[in-house]
Amino acid sequence: MRTPRVIVFDWDDTLVDNWRSIHAGVNAALRAMGRQAWSFDEFRSRTREGASLRDIFPRIFGDRWEEARDVFYATFEAGHRETLTVLPGAEEMLATLHGTGLVLAVVSNKVGRYLRREAEHLGWDGYFHRLVGATDAVRDKPAPEPVWLALQGTVVAPENMSAADVWFVGDNESDMRCAHDAGCLPVLLRSRPPGEDEFAYCPPQRYFPHCAALARAVHELLFPKNPF
Repeated sequence: MRTPRVIVFDWDDTLVDNWRSIHAGVNAALRAMGRQAWSFDEFRSRTREGASLRDIFPRIFGDRWEEARDVFYATFEAGHRETLTVLPGAEEMLATLHGTGLVLAVVSNKVGRYLRREAEHLGWDGYFHRLVGATDAVRDKPAPEPVWLALQGTVVAPENMSAADVWFVGDNESDMRCAHDAGCLPVLLRSRPPGEDEFAYCPPQRYFPHCAALARAVHELLFPKNPF
């Protein structure tokens, strides 16, 4: 397998966990709209697809989705940096990959300004060429436009790239669909292996159970051991 020139990461559930703050924001919006709050398990089952707020809130709240959105953001903004948790090995992986000279980027369905605040809060903003969030591009993930935006100014031009040039690393179907549609190599990074038929239309080409495994694989591609 050829060495990637750019690696694009998803954010939530790939590098960090901030679902408690997102859950609190959704429940605040539900209550404000006169609806019953969701348990954490129900919330995760309803949002597991990884869609952005501007795609999922109209399905939940109908014509009042923009009002619900404002309630969500007011709640989320109050504490999202304090509840942010780094997933095991993520920081070490990013430091290792960045140290090799690879170009790194993020494409997330978290609104761009919050995504960038979280990266800055963690001291990670220096790792990434660009952090692209929801509403930064004309469409959100799984549409390919956010990836193309993330690649602007890199060594890879979207119109000329091959899948081997750019890895898209994520944890769910939205990420794998985005990778396929944008012309990237889809890479699944999570502790749970892909389920049977889980990615029937957008299968990952590589699977890593944890960050250290991904970092090691990329390092071995960059610096293969001399068989002699």
